[in-house]
Amino acid sequence: MTSADERSQHRSDRFARSMNRVSGFFLLILLLCLWEASARLHWVESANWPPISNVVAALGRGLWAGELLEVSLSTLYVTLVGFGVGVILALIVGILMASVRSIDYLLEPLVELCRPIPISAIVPPLILLLGIDNKLKIFVVAFATFFPVLVNTVYGVKTVSPTMLEVARTFQRRRSATLLRVVLPASLPYISAGMRVALALALIVTIVAEMIAGSSGLGYYLLVTQYAMRAQEMYAAILLLAVIGYALNALFVWFERRLLPWFHIEAS
Repeated sequence: MTSADERSQHRSDRFARSMNRVSGFFLLILLLCLWEASARLHWVESANWPPISNVVAALGRGLWAGELLEVSLSTLYVTLVGFGVGVILALIVGILMASVRSIDYLLEPLVELCRPIPISAIVPPLILLLGIDNKLKIFVVAFATFFPVLVNTVYGVKTVSPTMLEVARTFQRRRSATLLRVVLPASLPYISAGMRVALALALIVTIVAEMIAGSSGLGYYLLVTQYAMRAQEMYAAILLLAVIGYALNALFVWFERRLLPWFHIEAS
Protein backbone atom coordinates (compact mmCIF):
# COMPACT_ATOMS: atom_id res chain seq x y z
CA MET A 1 0.00 0.00 0.00
CA THR A 2 1.36 3.43 -0.97
CA SER A 3 1.72 6.31 1.45
CA ALA A 4 -1.22 8.11 -0.20
CA ASP A 5 -3.38 5.01 0.27
CA GLU A 6 -2.27 4.73 3.87
CA ARG A 7 -3.17 8.37 4.55
CA SER A 8 -6.56 7.86 2.91
CA GLN A 9 -7.18 4.72 4.97
CA HIS A 10 -6.13 6.56 8.15
CA ARG A 11 -8.55 9.42 7.41
CA SER A 12 -11.29 6.91 6.69
CA ASP A 13 -10.66 5.13 10.02
CA ARG A 14 -10.67 8.43 11.91
CA PHE A 15 -13.95 9.43 10.25
CA ALA A 16 -15.51 6.06 11.16
CA ARG A 17 -14.42 6.42 14.80
CA SER A 18 -15.78 9.99 14.90
CA MET A 19 -19.13 8.85 13.52
CA ASN A 20 -19.29 6.08 16.12
CA ARG A 21 -18.76 8.64 18.88
CA VAL A 22 -21.39 10.94 17.38
CA SER A 23 -23.89 8.09 17.22
CA GLY A 24 -23.21 7.34 20.89
CA PHE A 25 -23.93 10.93 21.90
CA PHE A 26 -27.00 10.95 19.65
CA LEU A 27 -28.38 7.93 21.52
CA LEU A 28 -27.73 9.68 24.83
CA ILE A 29 -29.57 12.81 23.66
CA LEU A 30 -32.46 10.67 22.42
CA LEU A 31 -32.78 8.96 25.81
CA LEU A 32 -32.75 12.33 27.59
CA CYS A 33 -35.48 13.58 25.25
CA LEU A 34 -37.54 10.49 26.06
CA TRP A 35 -37.02 11.24 29.76
CA GLU A 36 -38.29 14.79 29.23
CA ALA A 37 -41.29 13.61 27.23
CA SER A 38 -42.19 10.86 29.71
CA ALA A 39 -42.42 13.45 32.50
CA ARG A 40 -44.06 16.27 30.50
CA LEU A 41 -46.64 14.03 28.82
CA HIS A 42 -47.30 12.07 32.04
CA TRP A 43 -46.21 8.73 30.62
CA VAL A 44 -44.83 8.14 34.12
CA GLU A 45 -47.36 9.17 36.75
CA SER A 46 -45.11 10.03 39.68
CA ALA A 47 -44.24 13.20 41.57
CA ASN A 48 -40.74 11.79 41.93
CA TRP A 49 -40.07 11.67 38.18
CA PRO A 50 -39.24 15.28 37.22
CA PRO A 51 -38.39 16.37 33.66
CA ILE A 52 -34.69 16.33 32.81
CA SER A 53 -34.82 20.08 32.18
CA ASN A 54 -35.81 20.60 35.83
CA VAL A 55 -33.03 18.26 36.93
CA VAL A 56 -30.46 20.23 34.92
CA ALA A 57 -31.80 23.45 36.43
CA ALA A 58 -31.47 21.95 39.93
CA LEU A 59 -27.93 20.89 39.07
CA GLY A 60 -27.08 24.43 38.03
CA ARG A 61 -28.59 25.87 41.21
CA GLY A 62 -26.73 23.37 43.39
CA LEU A 63 -23.40 24.12 41.74
CA TRP A 64 -23.98 27.89 41.85
CA ALA A 65 -24.90 27.76 45.55
CA GLY A 66 -21.82 25.66 46.24
CA GLU A 67 -23.66 22.77 47.90
CA LEU A 68 -23.10 20.25 45.11
CA LEU A 69 -19.59 21.50 44.51
CA GLU A 70 -18.66 20.92 48.15
CA VAL A 71 -20.02 17.38 48.32
CA SER A 72 -18.54 16.41 44.94
CA LEU A 73 -15.08 17.65 45.97
CA SER A 74 -15.34 15.59 49.16
CA THR A 75 -16.21 12.51 47.09
CA LEU A 76 -13.38 13.15 44.63
CA TYR A 77 -10.87 13.52 47.46
CA VAL A 78 -11.78 10.16 48.98
CA THR A 79 -11.90 8.47 45.56
CA LEU A 80 -8.51 9.69 44.35
CA VAL A 81 -6.65 9.23 47.64
CA GLY A 82 -8.05 5.72 48.14
CA PHE A 83 -7.35 4.89 44.50
CA GLY A 84 -3.75 6.10 44.78
CA VAL A 85 -3.08 4.14 47.97
CA GLY A 86 -4.62 0.98 46.54
CA VAL A 87 -2.67 1.23 43.27
CA ILE A 88 0.69 1.76 44.99
CA LEU A 89 0.18 -1.18 47.35
CA ALA A 90 -1.07 -3.40 44.52
CA LEU A 91 1.94 -2.62 42.35
CA ILE A 92 4.39 -3.44 45.15
CA VAL A 93 2.66 -6.66 46.20
CA GLY A 94 1.92 -7.69 42.60
CA ILE A 95 5.52 -7.33 41.45
CA LEU A 96 6.73 -9.28 44.48
CA MET A 97 4.20 -12.07 43.92
CA ALA A 98 5.05 -12.32 40.23
CA SER A 99 8.82 -12.22 40.80
CA VAL A 100 9.31 -14.32 43.96
CA ARG A 101 7.63 -17.72 43.93
CA SER A 102 7.69 -18.16 47.71
CA ILE A 103 5.87 -14.85 48.21
CA ASP A 104 3.33 -15.89 45.60
CA TYR A 105 2.66 -19.17 47.43
CA LEU A 106 2.44 -17.31 50.74
CA LEU A 107 0.02 -14.56 49.67
CA GLU A 108 -2.15 -16.19 47.02
CA PRO A 109 -4.52 -17.97 49.47
CA LEU A 110 -5.01 -14.74 51.41
CA VAL A 111 -5.66 -12.75 48.23
CA GLU A 112 -8.17 -15.27 46.89
CA LEU A 113 -9.89 -15.36 50.30
CA CYS A 114 -10.27 -11.58 50.62
CA ARG A 115 -10.92 -10.69 46.97
CA PRO A 116 -14.58 -11.86 46.82
CA ILE A 117 -15.62 -10.09 50.06
CA PRO A 118 -18.25 -7.41 49.26
CA ILE A 119 -17.37 -3.92 50.41
CA SER A 120 -20.71 -3.56 52.17
CA ALA A 121 -19.78 -6.54 54.36
CA ILE A 122 -16.56 -5.01 55.69
CA VAL A 123 -17.91 -1.52 56.38
CA PRO A 124 -19.81 -2.36 59.64
CA PRO A 125 -16.80 -3.86 61.47
CA LEU A 126 -14.56 -1.11 60.13
CA ILE A 127 -16.90 1.51 61.61
CA LEU A 128 -16.09 0.06 65.03
CA LEU A 129 -12.35 0.34 64.31
CA LEU A 130 -12.01 3.52 62.24
CA GLY A 131 -15.16 5.52 62.93
CA ILE A 132 -17.13 7.18 60.14
CA ASP A 133 -14.71 9.83 58.93
CA ASN A 134 -12.51 9.79 55.82
CA LYS A 135 -10.16 7.13 57.22
CA LEU A 136 -12.86 4.51 56.85
CA LYS A 137 -13.86 5.61 53.35
CA ILE A 138 -10.28 5.83 52.09
CA PHE A 139 -9.55 2.37 53.49
CA VAL A 140 -12.50 0.70 51.77
CA VAL A 141 -11.73 2.47 48.47
CA ALA A 142 -8.10 1.34 48.67
CA PHE A 143 -9.28 -2.19 49.53
CA ALA A 144 -11.57 -2.30 46.48
CA THR A 145 -8.93 -0.77 44.21
CA PHE A 146 -6.18 -3.10 45.36
CA PHE A 147 -7.41 -6.38 43.89
CA PRO A 148 -8.07 -5.48 40.21
CA VAL A 149 -4.68 -3.79 39.98
CA LEU A 150 -2.96 -6.63 41.86
CA VAL A 151 -4.37 -9.37 39.60
CA ASN A 152 -3.46 -7.49 36.42
CA THR A 153 0.00 -6.65 37.73
CA VAL A 154 0.76 -10.28 38.57
CA TYR A 155 -0.54 -11.43 35.20
CA GLY A 156 1.31 -8.70 33.31
CA VAL A 157 4.66 -9.34 34.99
CA LYS A 158 4.35 -13.11 34.57
CA THR A 159 3.63 -12.78 30.84
CA VAL A 160 6.73 -10.71 30.05
CA SER A 161 8.55 -12.39 27.18
CA PRO A 162 11.38 -14.66 28.42
CA THR A 163 13.41 -13.49 25.44
CA MET A 164 13.38 -9.94 26.76
CA LEU A 165 14.56 -11.13 30.16
CA GLU A 166 17.31 -13.22 28.58
CA VAL A 167 18.52 -10.20 26.60
CA ALA A 168 18.64 -8.17 29.83
CA ARG A 169 20.69 -10.91 31.49
CA THR A 170 23.01 -11.07 28.47
CA PHE A 171 23.76 -7.38 28.87
CA GLN A 172 24.26 -8.03 32.60
CA ARG A 173 21.57 -5.65 33.71
CA ARG A 174 20.95 -5.46 37.43
CA ARG A 175 17.65 -6.80 38.73
CA SER A 176 16.36 -3.30 39.53
CA ALA A 177 17.30 -2.02 36.05
CA THR A 178 15.60 -5.02 34.43
CA LEU A 179 12.48 -4.35 36.47
CA LEU A 180 12.30 -0.66 35.60
CA ARG A 181 13.37 -0.83 31.95
CA VAL A 182 12.05 -4.21 30.80
CA VAL A 183 9.43 -5.73 33.10
CA LEU A 184 7.36 -2.65 33.96
CA PRO A 185 7.13 -1.23 30.40
CA ALA A 186 6.14 -4.66 29.06
CA SER A 187 3.47 -5.17 31.71
CA LEU A 188 2.09 -1.60 31.69
CA PRO A 189 -0.83 -2.38 29.33
CA TYR A 190 -2.09 -5.00 31.79
CA ILE A 191 -1.53 -2.74 34.78
CA SER A 192 -3.26 0.14 33.02
CA ALA A 193 -6.29 -2.02 32.25
CA GLY A 194 -6.55 -2.97 35.93
CA MET A 195 -6.22 0.66 36.98
CA ARG A 196 -8.96 1.75 34.61
CA VAL A 197 -11.35 -0.83 36.04
CA ALA A 198 -10.29 0.07 39.58
CA LEU A 199 -10.89 3.79 39.01
CA ALA A 200 -14.56 3.26 38.20
CA LEU A 201 -14.81 0.83 41.11
CA ALA A 202 -13.21 3.40 43.43
CA LEU A 203 -15.92 5.95 42.64
CA ILE A 204 -18.68 3.38 43.15
CA VAL A 205 -17.26 2.23 46.47
CA THR A 206 -16.87 5.83 47.64
CA ILE A 207 -20.57 6.45 47.08
CA VAL A 208 -21.52 3.22 48.87
CA ALA A 209 -19.27 4.07 51.82
CA GLU A 210 -20.74 7.57 52.05
CA MET A 211 -24.24 6.09 52.06
CA ILE A 212 -23.47 3.55 54.78
CA ALA A 213 -21.17 5.54 57.05
CA GLY A 214 -20.91 9.06 55.76
CA SER A 215 -21.68 12.58 56.86
CA SER A 216 -20.51 14.25 53.64
CA GLY A 217 -20.06 13.55 49.96
CA LEU A 218 -22.38 12.75 47.09
CA GLY A 219 -23.47 9.42 48.56
CA TYR A 220 -24.64 11.07 51.77
CA TYR A 221 -26.25 13.88 49.76
CA LEU A 222 -28.23 11.32 47.73
CA LEU A 223 -29.65 9.78 50.91
CA VAL A 224 -30.53 13.16 52.39
CA THR A 225 -32.38 14.29 49.26
CA GLN A 226 -34.16 10.94 49.02
CA TYR A 227 -35.41 11.11 52.62
CA ALA A 228 -36.45 14.75 52.11
CA MET A 229 -38.34 13.81 48.90
CA ARG A 230 -36.28 16.33 46.92
CA ALA A 231 -36.41 14.38 43.68
CA GLN A 232 -34.93 17.08 41.44
CA GLU A 233 -31.88 17.53 43.65
CA MET A 234 -31.46 13.75 43.98
CA TYR A 235 -31.43 13.23 40.21
CA ALA A 236 -29.15 16.25 39.83
CA ALA A 237 -26.60 14.56 42.11
CA ILE A 238 -26.86 11.35 40.07
CA LEU A 239 -26.35 13.34 36.86
CA LEU A 240 -23.31 15.06 38.37
CA LEU A 241 -21.97 11.68 39.47
CA ALA A 242 -22.30 10.36 35.91
CA VAL A 243 -20.42 13.40 34.56
CA ILE A 244 -17.65 12.95 37.15
CA GLY A 245 -17.29 9.27 36.26
CA TYR A 246 -17.13 10.07 32.54
CA ALA A 247 -14.57 12.83 33.12
CA LEU A 248 -12.36 10.60 35.28
CA ASN A 249 -12.39 7.87 32.63
CA ALA A 250 -11.64 10.36 29.83
CA LEU A 251 -8.77 11.84 31.83
CA PHE A 252 -7.36 8.38 32.48
CA VAL A 253 -7.56 7.46 28.77
CA TRP A 254 -5.81 10.72 27.87
CA PHE A 255 -3.02 9.95 30.34
CA GLU A 256 -2.80 6.34 29.17
CA ARG A 257 -2.38 7.39 25.54
CA ARG A 258 0.64 9.47 26.50
CA LEU A 259 2.09 6.85 28.80
CA LEU A 260 1.54 3.96 26.35
CA PRO A 261 1.59 5.47 22.84
CA TRP A 262 2.87 2.26 21.25
CA PHE A 263 0.02 0.24 22.74
CA HIS A 264 -2.67 2.55 21.34
CA ILE A 265 -1.00 2.61 17.93
CA GLU A 266 -1.08 -1.19 17.84
CA ALA A 267 -4.66 -1.28 19.14
CA SER A 268 -5.87 1.13 16.49
